[in-house]
Amino acid sequence: MKTVDSYNFAGKKALVRVDFNVPLDKAFNVTDDTRIKATIPTIMKIVNDGGSAILMSHLGRPKGGPEEKYSLKHILPELEKAFGRPVKFADDAIGQSAIDQAAALQPGEILLLENLRFYKEEEKGDTAFAEKLSKLGDVWVNDAFGTAHRAHASTAVMGQFFTDKVAGYVMQAELDNAKKILDNAERPFTAIMGGAKISDKILIIEKLLDKVDNLIIGGGMTYTFTKAQGGKIGKSLLEADKQDLALELLEKAKTKGVTIYMPVDNLCADDFSNDANRQIVATGEIPDGWEGLDIGPDTIKLFADVVLKSKTILWNGPMGVFEFENFAKGTNAIAEAVVKATEENGAFSLIGGGDSASAVNQAGYGDRVSYVSTGGGALLEYMEGKTLPGVAALEA
Repeated sequence: MKTVDSYNFAGKKALVRVDFNVPLDKAFNVTDDTRIKATIPTIMKIVNDGGSAILMSHLGRPKGGPEEKYSLKHILPELEKAFGRPVKFADDAIGQSAIDQAAALQPGEILLLENLRFYKEEEKGDTAFAEKLSKLGDVWVNDAFGTAHRAHASTAVMGQFFTDKVAGYVMQAELDNAKKILDNAERPFTAIMGGAKISDKILIIEKLLDKVDNLIIGGGMTYTFTKAQGGKIGKSLLEADKQDLALELLEKAKTKGVTIYMPVDNLCADDFSNDANRQIVATGEIPDGWEGLDIGPDTIKLFADVVLKSKTILWNGPMGVFEFENFAKGTNAIAEAVVKATEENGAFSLIGGGDSASAVNQAGYGDRVSYVSTGGGALLEYMEGKTLPGVAALEA
């Protein structure tokens, strides 16, 4: 796979697939610019070489056509701040505005195309749509690891129309860091799996059981494990049909010599809200009418101790409902432990995108761990051993 480092963009128009699917507030202000900042090195390499950059992205999930709230024009001020120069905007990805502006683009200039998902052809991986897009530039740069697991027009199909195609710095770093975890992990290797559902994490957990020494399980999925083992979980989150699977995973871990750490206490609430009444109870003893929304203090200490003794740490998924301040303590404490293991003990820490990335960045720890992935689903699929269409298109 060629990378941007090996390519001279002088006089070239680079068609760059980026992942600017960023959160916006009601006034259309960007509330987390992590994904924008991540693309700065790639874009600056292109313009500093004397090339120009045509940026393509999606935003949100528009339903079959243009929607004002999903227009990429809202992020222009953030882009201009990030790149330190004006950014032109085409109000249509493949229309006359895009064609004319791309043709007129001068070295050092940047053009942003409107949301690709305003065309249903993008998600369908339509070849004709991909070909129209491809005509706007001379070289295809895929820097959108977060969408590399999708066989969409701009993320994969487009590759067939270019002789010159390279991976951007984000794509390269994501793959390098994932490979480091999978192939060269220093031991002890601890994976922390959180989030709501076992069904979302089955494949990655099974894959990791062949790699890790310790597996910490937190978040909503723990209650299915607890219930399967005969514990009381009140009205906590439960995947009733996954209880046998939970027990199978525990048995597999035992046969492979992996130590599993589960919560020993939970912070419970009598309602799903930040202001609900709260109490700490031992795992398996949640009363009727109450639900577990975070790990308890004894669990925090248990998990943190394991993390601090680790040399490689993979974290995917929060420990509780961290969006509620009163139930964010567990997730924040794990973030602190990962930072401490990284800074003081020299551990390699990879935060696996999605909610864990948001939690780490919200707590201000993003630059204090080894790497924060921008692609939750893509990273998990890559680690599960699946072929990512966006990566395969660069290698073809």
